[in-house]
Amino acid sequence: MSVPIRLVLTALLVVALAAGGAIFIGYRTGILAGQSVLQVATTGDLRDLFAQHDTPDAYTADLAVRKLESSYYKPVLPATPIAGEVGALRHFLSAKKIANAELPGEPAGADAGQDGARAAEVLAFAQEHYGADLGPNGREDLADAALRGIMSSVHDPYTVYLSPREIRGLNESLSGGNFGGIGVYIYQLKDGRIVVQPIESLPAARSGMKPGQVVDSVDGKPVRGLPIDHVEEMIRGEAGTTVRLRAHSYYNTSVERTYSIVREIIHVPTVRAKMEGNIDYVRLSDFGTTSGDEVRKALLAGKAAGARAYILDLRDNGGGLLDAAVEISSLFVPQGTIVSTIRRDGQRSSEEALGDAIEGLHPVVVLVNKYTASASEITSGALQDYHLATLIGTRTFGKGVVQSIFPMPDQGALKITTARYLTPAGRDIQHRGIDPDVVVPQDPNPSIIDTPNDRQLAAAKARLRQLIR
Repeated sequence: MSVPIRLVLTALLVVALAAGGAIFIGYRTGILAGQSVLQVATTGDLRDLFAQHDTPDAYTADLAVRKLESSYYKPVLPATPIAGEVGALRHFLSAKKIANAELPGEPAGADAGQDGARAAEVLAFAQEHYGADLGPNGREDLADAALRGIMSSVHDPYTVYLSPREIRGLNESLSGGNFGGIGVYIYQLKDGRIVVQPIESLPAARSGMKPGQVVDSVDGKPVRGLPIDHVEEMIRGEAGTTVRLRAHSYYNTSVERTYSIVREIIHVPTVRAKMEGNIDYVRLSDFGTTSGDEVRKALLAGKAAGARAYILDLRDNGGGLLDAAVEISSLFVPQGTIVSTIRRDGQRSSEEALGDAIEGLHPVVVLVNKYTASASEITSGALQDYHLATLIGTRTFGKGVVQSIFPMPDQGALKITTARYLTPAGRDIQHRGIDPDVVVPQDPNPSIIDTPNDRQLAAAKARLRQLIR
């Protein structure tokens, strides 16, 4: 995705804030690594298509077209994927200074199988005629370009090809895994600037880095405008090694400082919680595999400490696993539908509350903003529809579609939008978002959150204190 996307945790939690780059994912079950199929939002099993041996690149193009035409949540016009593949290959070859490159035409196919075979022919032709001219990785680079072109042909920012490297990063972001890093949340603003928020007691925070600082360079290399995953790779590294970040305050560009930070093996939590008087404040950064348990523990700890009201902060939360959204929503919703999904054939399914709600979680405020998306909107919408929480902040992102992850023989994966979802009350929020009950405008600068300048948090506390008098 041009993304958006969250995205990705690297001992960092990467959340790209540019709306145009949203690649937030609402999954159903599982982690990507080591599975022949991953069910996400809706089912999709590719095991019957996978060979037990290495598969030529051309077959991956065939498979990509067939899965896109059969699984995408809207009908795909004949030959659209082939046109996307050819266009991407021509653009790639032109960028590599291969002039007048010729590729087979893209006649309309009668079915997905025919189009898939044609996609395989196009890629095989490109590899045979131009692979050697592109260096030792030429064939792999052409395959990557072809797969990205096929998936981008439907002009859906959430339907993409994920390379093996991207899959590894996504795996880590969803598992909250342990990796060598410095312990920061990293954001990319629309103008390309990289903003970090150090996590308390981890290496970046211990070095003196403050929330909301703008990183200008990593090990002397400028980072503004670089893809966020590239910046992630630059900051990440082997535990025990040192990375040097040059940064300045978000509000003051004139004072720069260099931080030399020794990387450590870090587990990045998805929850930060604390008591604010008799209010339990729980901030959730993403919906990963551990998030449900983390939120439950935070709420129970607050209740044990005498909390009389609760704040669930979902601002800047781009989503994650659909399972996690159901788990977290079920902590508040005792019974009923959490979310419904509808495929292009009209088939409808629903995810129900798990029946393990924590008693006494009221009153509740959920904080939202323009970067509250996907799984975050599922939870926000469910609590709002059941009148179990007051939403405060600004309108949410409006991602009302869910994706399925289809592992590929090259160890990459296809991420395809396979369904749209509705809130329990039947609201379709795609491109609409969710309007909060109480609108409190605020600059979505992450450095403001949980500071004296956080008007949205102040409004939440004021409302709850009024309710619990």
